[in-house]
Amino acid sequence: MKKRKVTQAIAFGFLRSSAMINGLALAIIVYFLLQNGLTAISWEFISQPPRNMMTEGGILPCIIGTIILSFGSILVALPLGVASAIYLNEYARPGKLLRIIRLGINNLAGIPSIVFGLFGLAFFATKLGFGISILSGILTLGFLILPVMIGTTEEALKSVPQTYREASLGLGATKWQTIFKVVLPAATPGILTGAILSLSRAAGETAAIMYTAAVFFSPHLPDSIFDDVMALPYHIYVLATAGTEIEKTRPLQYGTALVLIALVFAMNFIAIYYRAKMQKKQ
Repeated sequence: MKKRKVTQAIAFGFLRSSAMINGLALAIIVYFLLQNGLTAISWEFISQPPRNMMTEGGILPCIIGTIILSFGSILVALPLGVASAIYLNEYARPGKLLRIIRLGINNLAGIPSIVFGLFGLAFFATKLGFGISILSGILTLGFLILPVMIGTTEEALKSVPQTYREASLGLGATKWQTIFKVVLPAATPGILTGAILSLSRAAGETAAIMYTAAVFFSPHLPDSIFDDVMALPYHIYVLATAGTEIEKTRPLQYGTALVLIALVFAMNFIAIYYRAKMQKKQ
């Protein structure tokens, strides 16, 4: 008994230490960005486009572009991911084919984002003729986050007790009615968790959009999904590597990174809030 308690104490101590290290790392990063970028934050910085070779002005087009690309990718990945997970968990028969499909999804999740960017450039931008546009970027990001959506949705469906399905079928409901009216509502909080993770990843991607949607500078906000767009991650990359006065724009780099983190936190908070409301209703 004493040995078990010691083992448990060591295990919990390791978990607490891991959580503290992650929290400390986040705090250090945020403090570093606040220290170096807070001076750049102002109403002009949030509400105006860049000026004078990116050394003045603000990042409004980048903020709007990031929001459009992030939520657009979710609109692509969410229905495809949920439908794929429903098939894999509720309809597909266990066997070699199912193992191959799951292996492909796992491999897809491990592919570097720059490969998705090159794929989006070759297929969406060139082959389908969408060009460097919001549509190309949304589709590329949608396929990038699709494996995450499939995996989290499938786990959410697995967490629904089998007795729910049996009770629904026993009352005369069809399998699809059971899935649509019983299983999916019970799995919705888990599905929203996957959407939150996917949204965060899409908002911070650079390599996937630098070939498909993002541009160095655009004087106007986009009018359609076939226009190119500025985005916060790519803007940070440009300021730090390709700007004409990199040292002069250093505070703007950190300020932009600070806004990106704040934007991701805000989008996550909204999604978590609605997920909590849905959990209370169940």
